[in-house]
Amino acid sequence: MADNKVSNNDSPACLSDNVCFALYTAGNALMRAYRPLLDQYELTYPQYLVMQALWLKDRASMTQLSQATRLDMGTLSPIVKRLEIKLFLQRLPDETDERKKVIALTTTGLSLQADALSQKQTLLEKVSMTEQEIESLRVLCLNLTTQLNQK
Repeated sequence: MADNKVSNNDSPACLSDNVCFALYTAGNALMRAYRPLLDQYELTYPQYLVMQALWLKDRASMTQLSQATRLDMGTLSPIVKRLEIKLFLQRLPDETDERKKVIALTTTGLSLQADALSQKQTLLEKVSMTEQEIESLRVLCLNLTTQLNQK
């Protein structure tokens, strides 16, 4: 995959011609847009990802959360610890193997779901992209991630 548009001299005319720059700045803009929405729940974006993963599948192992959020264990562990301190989740013994722990939502964590997920609509109202364009962007980003992660 080329990182920039093809020009007469094979170099980008400006930084925004680079795919990597466009993705980087879009990601930063998205995080800045999410920040004030998540501040009301005292959540960072990575914490919000963990909560979303648990809203989709409660009582998950750390491995399952890592796979769902694509956060490595070194990053995920302190996030889970902070969410546990905030009483949004708890670590419980696995019902099938008490030596293992599962991460489970608390009542407080579960009660955030509807309101926090509605923030997506607030963000969508800030952009003039159609649902089809947003879906295409999502699919393209996931495809790029998959291809770049292949060995």
